[in-house]
Amino acid sequence: MTITTPPRASSPSSGFGTRAVHAGSEHDPSTGAVIPAISLSTTFAQSAVGQPVGEYEYSRSSNPNRKNFEDMVAALENAKHALAFSSGSATTAVILQSLASGSHVISVSDVYGGTHRYFTQVAKAHGVKVTFTPEIEVDIREHITPATKLVWIETPSNPTLRLVDIRAVATAAHEHGIMVVVDNTFLSPYIQNPLDHGADIVVHSVTKYINGHSDVVMGVAAFNSEELFKRLSFLQNAIGAIPSAFDSWLAHRGAKTLHLRAREATTNATAVGHALEASPHVIAVNYPGLDSHPHRAIAKKQHRNGMGGGMLSFRIRGGHAAAERFCQLTRIFTLAESLGGVESLCEVPSSMTHAGIPREQREAVGVFDDLVRLSCGVEDAEDLKNDVLQALERAVAETVTNGTNGLNGH
Repeated sequence: MTITTPPRASSPSSGFGTRAVHAGSEHDPSTGAVIPAISLSTTFAQSAVGQPVGEYEYSRSSNPNRKNFEDMVAALENAKHALAFSSGSATTAVILQSLASGSHVISVSDVYGGTHRYFTQVAKAHGVKVTFTPEIEVDIREHITPATKLVWIETPSNPTLRLVDIRAVATAAHEHGIMVVVDNTFLSPYIQNPLDHGADIVVHSVTKYINGHSDVVMGVAAFNSEELFKRLSFLQNAIGAIPSAFDSWLAHRGAKTLHLRAREATTNATAVGHALEASPHVIAVNYPGLDSHPHRAIAKKQHRNGMGGGMLSFRIRGGHAAAERFCQLTRIFTLAESLGGVESLCEVPSSMTHAGIPREQREAVGVFDDLVRLSCGVEDAEDLKNDVLQALERAVAETVTNGTNGLNGH
């Protein structure tokens, strides 16, 4: 007698942790394997011409591991659809490629350096113009033209951790039939779900929190529109910027612990943020989990339990020299680009992730030469706090001794 068991996919009403562990992870019907196998096949047999045995034909078009991962992200972002790409930058590129030549985009000013590079150096090559604004909720209507097709938001922004009221921007954009895209990389689907606040598309660099282990480069977009699914999945296949089956499998595995990692990273960043705020060696701290953050009310409204996430930045006394020295003196925080992994990282945006943005534009949105960005991992909070404080003390003391003290590193 054959015993059948009901499908184990999580339901939309399940809690986040349950969805993270089970969405896209059906048990193998032939072996009972709890974890899906890695499907490395590039092609799939057909029973007759044009009639694949299953739902797959060719791995660029679709692959079992990529489909499992996409299903899981859709479940975590409360979306109907998700599409995975070879990187976060590829995700951005495909969305911009979906716009017709002559289209206009409005973007927040303080975006990830790679996004800024694409908007300013690549998008214009296919006739898409981008307008940047530092106060999008205030002046979005002033920038809208008949050609405006898209509004691009990062909240929190990189690296100044400014927040944007997604609902306010979406309301203004939708009055004119304009789509809203939110880059949710800094928070992850656990802390914020932009589609629930009116966004049309949410994008992530999966490389960061979703994968969470610094061993995969990948991107993803999630949305509800059937028309968007048709357009973006066509481009996903036609352009071919897709992740490998192994990367999809790794990212799916990493995301199963997203809720645990995001909570611990928030706990750690909050402890570090308070320590920085109390230090005489710090000019200012940017962290949406602190009551001193100018957009704390937005965090309480948009973020799960008002969480601040694992990212923060601060301006160090002693200018650029002190910022560089701080990153060399930390013992647990590693000087490296990227973020969102289990290990803590530090960097100087003006010389690293945002070096390609002209200085005047950088400083206009708060990216000064003395700004240090921290990605808090899941180590012990007390160790991270002590590491930051000892590096601060030494970096500022050395900078003052060398006579290079300054506020902005000018």
